[in-house]
This record gives sequence, structure tokens and C-alpha cells, in this order.
Amino acid sequence: MIEKFPNSKTVSVGKRNDIVILGEAPANNGWRKSGIAWYDVNHKLLPSGVVLQKLLDEINLKIEDTYFLEAIKCYPKDRKYLNKCSENCRNYLFKQLKIIKPKVVLSLGDSATKSVLDIKYKKFSDIVGKAFDINGYKVIPIYHPSPISPMSYKGNIEIFKNIKKLLS
Repeated sequence: MIEKFPNSKTVSVGKRNDIVILGEAPANNGWRKSGIAWYDVNHKLLPSGVVLQKLLDEINLKIEDTYFLEAIKCYPKDRKYLNKCSENCRNYLFKQLKIIKPKVVLSLGDSATKSVLDIKYKKFSDIVGKAFDINGYKVIPIYHPSPISPMSYKGNIEIFKNIKKLLS
């Protein structure tokens, strides 16, 4: 059920702990092979990383300065197991967040959001950009920065402008 990969890293430690970016699971073409979040094996920023960096520019941050966690600490061979893996990793994720003590957690997409928020919603777009208070930090769901999504940049830009206000 679980695929093994050489770099089992699921935490990227940045210089600032005020923002944690929460992804779904280790990306196959990213740090599962490179060992570095958002980068490929040639240390080139992946397309999703390029979009995320453009968004982080709005709040004067670099990808390397932020903490990045994966909600799911393993990678199931079949995506139908993602929810079960998320349930299995949830306590560990909350222990990590308790140690890091962020002000804001940006959850990338539906799966990462469901792993950290215990709320019901019909459509992911219904909660995107809204701030939820969880354990002393704010969870803000955003669209995943994948360039194949039309919302990856334009759907998130206003959210990042609001985050800038929240952090200042």
C-alpha cells in the first residue's frame, strides 16, 4: 500500500516559523527524489514552487524561509488511500504544529485542509481564504499552487494580500 522513497523527509525547516505551508503528501517529482521541498533533483524550482514563490513575494517571503509540512507522511501507491493515510498521520501533524507554534497555517488544497480542519463543507471554494482558529493558530485554506489549476495564482493573490495584513 505504501511506496518507499529514498528521501522520506516530510518537514522543511525555514528561518521563520510564523507561517507553515501544509501540503498533502510528498510529491513524486519533488522532494521524494530531491530531498528538498519544491525543487527537483537538479535543484530547479518546480512549476508549483514558481507559483508559490510569486504568492510569497506578496508577503516578502522566500520559499526557503517558510516551514513546510506534509499532512501525509507517507505516499500511498493508490490515491484512494490518501484519506486513510491522512487519518493515520493526523496526531503526528498536530504534534509538529504544536512544536513549531505558527501564527498561520496555509493548507494547500482540499486534502491538506481536511487533514487539519475538522469541519464539513460542500465545496473547497466555500472555505478558501477563510481563517479558522485551531489550537492558537489560524488555518487558511488556499488553492494548490499547481500551474495546471486556473486558481493557483489568481485565486490566491487576494488571500496573500490579506495574510500580509494579518502578519503586520
